[in-house]
Amino acid sequence: MEQSWYERKRERSLPHVGQRIVKTSVAVFICLLISYILGYRGSEMPTESCITAIICMQPYVRDSRDFALARFIGTMIGAVWGLLFLLLLLVFPRMGSILPLVYARMAIGVLLSLYTSVLLRRPDAAGLSAIVFLCVVISFPEIEEPLSQALERILNLFIGTTVAIAVNVFRLPREKHRNQVFFLRTKALVPDRFSQIAPVAMFRLNYLYADGARICLMSEHAPAFFIMQMSSTRVNTPLIVMDGAAIYDFNENRFLQTENLPVEDSEKIQERLRSLGLSYFIYTVHNNKTSIFHEGELTTEERQVLDRMRRSPYRDYLEGEILSMEEIVYFKVIDRDDRLAETEAHLYSVMPKGKVRAVRRRQAGAPGISGLYIYAHTATMEQAESRLMKMLQADNPSLVPVDLRLRAEHYSERDAMHILNQLANRYEPVRLPGGLRKLFGRKS
Repeated sequence: MEQSWYERKRERSLPHVGQRIVKTSVAVFICLLISYILGYRGSEMPTESCITAIICMQPYVRDSRDFALARFIGTMIGAVWGLLFLLLLLVFPRMGSILPLVYARMAIGVLLSLYTSVLLRRPDAAGLSAIVFLCVVISFPEIEEPLSQALERILNLFIGTTVAIAVNVFRLPREKHRNQVFFLRTKALVPDRFSQIAPVAMFRLNYLYADGARICLMSEHAPAFFIMQMSSTRVNTPLIVMDGAAIYDFNENRFLQTENLPVEDSEKIQERLRSLGLSYFIYTVHNNKTSIFHEGELTTEERQVLDRMRRSPYRDYLEGEILSMEEIVYFKVIDRDDRLAETEAHLYSVMPKGKVRAVRRRQAGAPGISGLYIYAHTATMEQAESRLMKMLQADNPSLVPVDLRLRAEHYSERDAMHILNQLANRYEPVRLPGGLRKLFGRKS
């Protein structure tokens, strides 16, 4: 199969340099600079502060504090036991005369360091305490001043943790665009309609919602698929669903607006599909719930798709005549790709493109099978955006639409995060000082 534009671009492009990489490099530079100011040069340059900064630098400030606290507790435990070990050897020199026995005592020191961390109910610091203990005592018997060496390691720990937290907390001034409504397609976040959004992407999306970003998720499918895929999403903006044929309020579980097919168009579509001997589904919205009717004998292809879709408790599959011709949102025909092309051509022979809109989409989990979706010509994503903005601007005239036309589809968790990071940068861009804003041509 020929690769998509996005796949080719991704293979050619280098990985994105994230903020954590940049911040870690800056923290290491600051630690080395502090060591230089303190008089260290060359082989004497301590590395403990740099290592501590690297370990403590986390994607979020709260994580850095937790790791820094664990690092501090672990280093204190290891340093204290290491200092006691060295002082014991200095007070009783004969204990250090046989090195194999010294190494056995070092192993006991590791055990004590690990166990002390457990006693203090900080198992996350256990490994660090053992490492620091060994760093303090491993140079025996060439250690001349055990107290100063232990204190020096504690100082390096303090420098590393302080620098890591300070660099991570520091942020360039930003401005939040809470008056913008961002339109984002769900297919950029999940690979298909039966998959769940990755937890890390869900966390990032909910973080943006909680921060006040207005994000309208747009789906080709009915609300049931959104509920299945993203049930824990804390949306603050209505959804555009059914490929632009409906606007749905997820929090209130109701349709705000639907673009139904005119009755006369629905009758012509049914007549044409029956004349072709095709079976089909009729999607209606009745009492704020998607109700689905079927006409004709179920084909093997339809049964294959229907068996998966019936598992959802958020839609009704009904038998018999539809409740009202005025409630039809779209028709769906499931068939092989080659036969659907003929069906579409027959449909447009009696229904001009200005009256209806037909879309063919592959059916997830059914190779070689597609669905032909027949909507009213006004049921498009672009027109749904316009209708939703009019609803939102009625309450807040200052709102501005931002359509994130990212030429990308979901292939992995990394792709979803990349797109959400782009959205975050649009929602909260860096606010440059006046001089730099003029230099880069940014308008205030």
